[in-house]
Amino acid sequence: MSLIEDTARLFHEEPALIALYGFTPDEVQSEAELLAAVLAGLLPDLQARQRVRELVSETFLDDPGAIAHALDDLKATAERDLSTDAAHVLLFAPGFQGLLSYRATRALLSSGRDTAAAAVKAMLGRQLSVDIAPEAQIGRRVWLDHGLGVVIGRTAIIKDDVSIWHGVTLGSNFVSMEDRRHPLIGKGAVLGGHSIILGGIEIGENAVVAAGAIVTKSVPAGKTVYGPQATIRDRKPGSFGGFI
Repeated sequence: MSLIEDTARLFHEEPALIALYGFTPDEVQSEAELLAAVLAGLLPDLQARQRVRELVSETFLDDPGAIAHALDDLKATAERDLSTDAAHVLLFAPGFQGLLSYRATRALLSSGRDTAAAAVKAMLGRQLSVDIAPEAQIGRRVWLDHGLGVVIGRTAIIKDDVSIWHGVTLGSNFVSMEDRRHPLIGKGAVLGGHSIILGGIEIGENAVVAAGAIVTKSVPAGKTVYGPQATIRDRKPGSFGGFI
Protein backbone atom coordinates (compact mmCIF):
# COMPACT_ATOMS: atom_id res chain seq x y z
CA MET A 1 0.00 0.00 0.00
CA SER A 2 1.08 3.60 -0.61
CA LEU A 3 1.67 6.13 2.17
CA ILE A 4 -1.60 7.87 1.27
CA GLU A 5 -3.49 4.57 1.43
CA ASP A 6 -1.89 3.59 4.74
CA THR A 7 -2.75 7.00 6.21
CA ALA A 8 -6.33 6.72 4.94
CA ARG A 9 -6.59 3.33 6.67
CA LEU A 10 -5.65 4.89 10.02
CA PHE A 11 -8.20 7.69 9.50
CA HIS A 12 -10.84 5.05 8.75
CA GLU A 13 -9.94 3.11 11.90
CA GLU A 14 -10.04 6.26 14.04
CA PRO A 15 -12.45 8.92 12.68
CA ALA A 16 -11.34 11.40 15.36
CA LEU A 17 -8.18 11.98 13.33
CA ILE A 18 -10.19 14.09 10.88
CA ALA A 19 -10.97 16.67 13.55
CA LEU A 20 -7.53 16.44 15.14
CA TYR A 21 -5.59 17.05 11.91
CA GLY A 22 -8.18 19.13 10.08
CA PHE A 23 -8.29 17.18 6.81
CA THR A 24 -9.45 13.92 5.29
CA PRO A 25 -7.17 11.70 3.20
CA ASP A 26 -9.42 12.01 0.14
CA GLU A 27 -8.50 15.72 0.03
CA VAL A 28 -4.85 14.97 -0.81
CA GLN A 29 -3.71 13.91 -4.25
CA SER A 30 0.03 13.55 -3.68
CA GLU A 31 2.57 12.77 -0.99
CA ALA A 32 3.58 16.44 -1.01
CA GLU A 33 0.03 17.48 -0.12
CA LEU A 34 -0.20 14.75 2.52
CA LEU A 35 3.01 15.80 4.27
CA ALA A 36 1.92 19.44 4.20
CA ALA A 37 -1.53 18.59 5.62
CA VAL A 38 -0.08 16.56 8.50
CA LEU A 39 2.48 19.24 9.33
CA ALA A 40 -0.12 22.03 9.27
CA GLY A 41 -2.47 19.88 11.34
CA LEU A 42 -0.10 20.26 14.30
CA LEU A 43 -1.14 23.90 14.65
CA PRO A 44 -4.18 24.71 16.83
CA ASP A 45 -5.24 27.89 15.02
CA LEU A 46 -7.42 27.09 12.00
CA GLN A 47 -6.39 30.11 9.94
CA ALA A 48 -2.68 29.49 10.55
CA ARG A 49 -3.20 25.79 9.85
CA GLN A 50 -4.73 26.51 6.44
CA ARG A 51 -2.07 29.03 5.43
CA VAL A 52 0.82 26.79 6.49
CA ARG A 53 -0.75 23.90 4.61
CA GLU A 54 -0.97 25.99 1.43
CA LEU A 55 2.57 27.35 1.81
CA VAL A 56 4.20 23.99 2.48
CA SER A 57 2.20 22.14 -0.16
CA GLU A 58 3.11 24.67 -2.85
CA THR A 59 6.75 24.65 -1.83
CA PHE A 60 7.02 20.86 -1.69
CA LEU A 61 5.35 20.51 -5.09
CA ASP A 62 7.92 22.92 -6.54
CA ASP A 63 10.85 21.16 -4.83
CA PRO A 64 10.90 17.39 -5.52
CA GLY A 65 14.23 17.13 -3.71
CA ALA A 66 12.67 18.24 -0.42
CA ILE A 67 9.96 15.58 -0.75
CA ALA A 68 12.54 12.91 -1.58
CA HIS A 69 14.56 13.82 1.51
CA ALA A 70 11.44 13.83 3.72
CA LEU A 71 10.36 10.40 2.47
CA ASP A 72 13.88 9.06 3.05
CA ASP A 73 13.68 10.36 6.65
CA LEU A 74 10.28 8.71 7.02
CA LYS A 75 11.54 5.36 5.79
CA ALA A 76 14.66 5.52 7.97
CA THR A 77 12.61 6.35 11.06
CA ALA A 78 10.21 3.48 10.43
CA GLU A 79 13.11 1.06 9.91
CA ARG A 80 15.01 2.09 13.04
CA ASP A 81 11.93 2.21 15.27
CA LEU A 82 10.86 -1.41 14.94
CA SER A 83 7.54 -0.86 16.68
CA THR A 84 5.89 1.20 13.96
CA ASP A 85 5.30 1.75 10.24
CA ALA A 86 5.54 4.76 7.92
CA ALA A 87 1.96 6.00 8.37
CA HIS A 88 2.26 5.87 12.17
CA VAL A 89 5.58 7.73 11.96
CA LEU A 90 4.02 10.43 9.79
CA LEU A 91 1.08 11.03 12.11
CA PHE A 92 2.47 10.35 15.55
CA ALA A 93 6.30 10.61 15.70
CA PRO A 94 7.30 14.08 16.92
CA GLY A 95 10.94 13.52 15.99
CA PHE A 96 10.08 12.90 12.35
CA GLN A 97 7.63 15.79 12.40
CA GLY A 98 10.36 18.08 13.73
CA LEU A 99 12.64 17.02 10.89
CA LEU A 100 9.78 17.42 8.42
CA SER A 101 9.27 20.97 9.65
CA TYR A 102 12.94 21.60 8.84
CA ARG A 103 12.51 20.14 5.34
CA ALA A 104 9.58 22.51 4.80
CA THR A 105 11.34 25.62 6.09
CA ARG A 106 14.52 24.73 4.20
CA ALA A 107 12.48 24.47 0.98
CA LEU A 108 10.84 27.83 1.71
CA LEU A 109 14.25 29.40 2.33
CA SER A 110 15.64 27.91 -0.90
CA SER A 111 12.72 29.39 -2.84
CA GLY A 112 13.50 32.88 -1.53
CA ARG A 113 10.74 32.94 1.11
CA ASP A 114 13.08 33.79 4.01
CA THR A 115 10.45 35.45 6.18
CA ALA A 116 7.90 32.70 5.59
CA ALA A 117 10.55 30.13 6.50
CA ALA A 118 11.29 31.93 9.76
CA ALA A 119 7.59 32.23 10.62
CA VAL A 120 6.77 28.59 9.92
CA LYS A 121 9.87 27.51 11.87
CA ALA A 122 8.77 29.56 14.88
CA MET A 123 5.16 28.33 14.81
CA LEU A 124 5.96 24.64 14.37
CA GLY A 125 8.92 24.85 16.73
CA ARG A 126 6.62 25.93 19.54
CA GLN A 127 4.38 22.91 18.91
CA LEU A 128 7.17 20.35 18.60
CA SER A 129 9.76 21.79 21.01
CA VAL A 130 12.48 21.75 18.36
CA ASP A 131 14.60 24.59 17.00
CA ILE A 132 16.26 23.68 13.70
CA ALA A 133 17.54 26.58 11.61
CA PRO A 134 16.43 26.41 7.97
CA GLU A 135 19.97 27.41 7.00
CA ALA A 136 21.43 24.21 8.49
CA GLN A 137 22.46 21.53 5.99
CA ILE A 138 20.96 18.11 6.80
CA GLY A 139 21.55 15.04 4.66
CA ARG A 140 19.40 12.02 3.88
CA ARG A 141 17.91 9.29 6.07
CA VAL A 142 18.34 11.23 9.32
CA TRP A 143 16.49 10.02 12.42
CA LEU A 144 15.37 12.26 15.27
CA ASP A 145 14.19 9.88 17.98
CA HIS A 146 11.60 11.78 20.08
CA GLY A 147 13.00 15.10 18.83
CA LEU A 148 12.03 17.07 21.94
CA GLY A 149 14.56 19.73 22.88
CA VAL A 150 16.72 19.36 19.77
CA VAL A 151 18.53 22.58 18.79
CA ILE A 152 20.51 22.79 15.53
CA GLY A 153 22.27 26.02 14.64
CA ARG A 154 22.26 27.69 11.26
CA THR A 155 25.78 26.74 10.10
CA ALA A 156 25.56 23.13 11.31
CA ILE A 157 26.11 20.35 8.76
CA ILE A 158 24.66 16.87 9.28
CA LYS A 159 25.63 14.17 6.81
CA ASP A 160 23.56 11.13 5.78
CA ASP A 161 22.31 8.37 8.11
CA VAL A 162 22.84 10.27 11.37
CA SER A 163 20.73 9.34 14.43
CA ILE A 164 19.91 12.03 17.00
CA TRP A 165 18.18 11.50 20.34
CA HIS A 166 16.19 14.04 22.36
CA GLY A 167 17.71 17.12 23.93
CA VAL A 168 20.73 17.32 21.60
CA THR A 169 22.31 20.73 20.98
CA LEU A 170 24.48 21.55 17.98
CA GLY A 171 25.51 25.02 19.02
CA SER A 172 28.15 27.71 18.84
CA ASN A 173 30.79 28.20 21.50
CA PHE A 174 30.97 31.93 20.70
CA VAL A 175 34.76 31.54 20.43
CA SER A 176 35.24 29.98 17.01
CA MET A 177 33.12 32.36 14.94
CA GLU A 178 34.37 31.46 11.47
CA ASP A 179 32.19 30.72 8.44
CA ARG A 180 31.01 27.52 10.15
CA ARG A 181 30.56 28.11 13.86
CA HIS A 182 28.39 25.05 14.50
CA PRO A 183 29.39 21.37 14.33
CA LEU A 184 29.73 19.09 11.33
CA ILE A 185 28.30 15.63 12.04
CA GLY A 186 29.75 12.85 9.88
CA LYS A 187 27.84 10.13 8.06
CA GLY A 188 26.36 7.45 10.31
CA ALA A 189 27.20 9.20 13.58
CA VAL A 190 25.00 8.72 16.65
CA LEU A 191 24.27 11.58 19.08
CA GLY A 192 22.93 10.40 22.43
CA GLY A 193 20.25 12.12 24.46
CA HIS A 194 21.12 15.54 25.93
CA SER A 195 24.58 15.59 24.40
CA ILE A 196 25.92 19.08 23.73
CA ILE A 197 28.29 19.65 20.81
CA LEU A 198 29.70 23.15 20.51
CA GLY A 199 31.70 25.07 17.94
CA GLY A 200 32.88 24.40 14.41
CA ILE A 201 34.22 20.97 15.30
CA GLU A 202 33.71 17.67 13.47
CA ILE A 203 32.15 14.47 14.76
CA GLY A 204 33.68 11.80 12.55
CA GLU A 205 31.90 9.24 10.41
CA ASN A 206 30.21 6.49 12.48
CA ALA A 207 31.34 8.09 15.75
CA VAL A 208 29.12 7.87 18.84
CA VAL A 209 28.53 10.75 21.26
CA ALA A 210 27.18 9.20 24.44
CA ALA A 211 24.18 10.59 26.29
CA GLY A 212 24.99 13.67 28.34
CA ALA A 213 28.43 14.25 26.81
CA ILE A 214 29.68 17.79 26.36
CA VAL A 215 31.91 17.90 23.30
CA THR A 216 34.12 20.88 22.41
CA LYS A 217 36.83 19.11 20.38
CA SER A 218 36.59 17.10 17.18
CA VAL A 219 35.98 13.36 17.49
CA PRO A 220 37.74 10.95 15.09
CA ALA A 221 35.74 8.60 12.88
CA GLY A 222 34.57 5.41 14.55
CA LYS A 223 35.30 6.57 18.11
CA THR A 224 33.02 6.94 21.13
CA VAL A 225 33.11 10.06 23.25
CA TYR A 226 31.44 10.28 26.65
CA GLY A 227 31.21 12.19 29.90
CA PRO A 228 30.54 15.79 30.88
CA GLN A 229 34.21 16.38 30.11
CA ALA A 230 34.28 14.33 26.95
CA THR A 231 36.97 11.66 26.70
CA ILE A 232 37.79 9.62 23.59
CA ARG A 233 38.15 5.85 23.85
CA ASP A 234 38.24 2.91 21.48
CA ARG A 235 35.00 1.09 20.90
CA LYS A 236 34.52 -2.09 22.88
CA PRO A 237 33.46 -5.32 21.12
CA GLY A 238 29.69 -5.58 21.11
CA SER A 239 29.11 -1.92 21.90
CA PHE A 240 26.43 0.00 20.05
CA GLY A 241 27.86 1.27 16.81
CA GLY A 242 24.96 2.89 14.98
CA PHE A 243 22.82 1.61 12.15
CA ILE A 244 25.38 1.46 9.34
